[in-house]
Amino acid sequence: MKKIIICGLGAVGTTIGAMINSKCELRILADKVRIDKYKNNPPKFNNIEQDFKYINPDDSFEADLIIISTKYQGLNDAIDYIKNFVGEKTIIISLLNGISSENIIKKNYPNAKVLKSYLICHSAMREGNSTTQDGELELFVEDDKNLVSILNEIGLKYSIPQDIDYSMWLKFTLNLFSNQVSAILKLKFGEMKNNPLFIEFAKKVIVETKTVAEKIGVKNLENLEKDSLEFLSQMSDEGKTSMYQDVLAKRETEVETFAGEIIRLGKELRIDTPYNQVMYDLIKIIDYEVKK
Repeated sequence: MKKIIICGLGAVGTTIGAMINSKCELRILADKVRIDKYKNNPPKFNNIEQDFKYINPDDSFEADLIIISTKYQGLNDAIDYIKNFVGEKTIIISLLNGISSENIIKKNYPNAKVLKSYLICHSAMREGNSTTQDGELELFVEDDKNLVSILNEIGLKYSIPQDIDYSMWLKFTLNLFSNQVSAILKLKFGEMKNNPLFIEFAKKVIVETKTVAEKIGVKNLENLEKDSLEFLSQMSDEGKTSMYQDVLAKRETEVETFAGEIIRLGKELRIDTPYNQVMYDLIKIIDYEVKK
């Protein structure tokens, strides 16, 4: 059986872990404090307690695949935690939101096979240690025969986009206008996609994002508006974005990997990003209240 590590046991990590635990030799990588917490209060998926096996950063385990599924704020810790498990044949994929985590991982592990990927799924709803998700998810991955072999073996649904860079920017665009607006206005997916005023605002964010993407060389952007709004239409009406869930749970958001990233790129390229700037400023106000 393939040896797989998941680093990050939030909603996404728990969902994938529950789906593949019986189909591979799975380990959840975490520090001792978190492992003790998980053992004392085991995570649940769809109300079923999960019997995960855990390893800490000092353990030994020859991983075929490492899945990083932390929040953006946990990426640096994850990069440090996996160092004992990255071998010559180890594949690393990051399911973090945004477009920059793969490059950050590659800088730390230049000889590792870090493949571009992202996840599209109906919202995984997390409350405390319990995650609920309806099983509708699909992993979009960079073409690699070894990764494909692993995914086939563990039974995760996946697709290989013709243009992985465009595909990642498509998911990023969806996050920019849905995650951030939902966090500010506390809207579910159905409330966003059925509101014509939201759709008009989303289109303005898409134009802003497309301008930045074109400038840095992303190709095939002519259908970005249509494709990203189509992605939105596929979301469950009652689902909540991850950032909306963070706000409800009074957790710090990932705004730095959304609007923060576009703003930074815009400044480098001398492109104004006013819509993302406003969303960034408003979400930072929310985060300030959380950190008080």
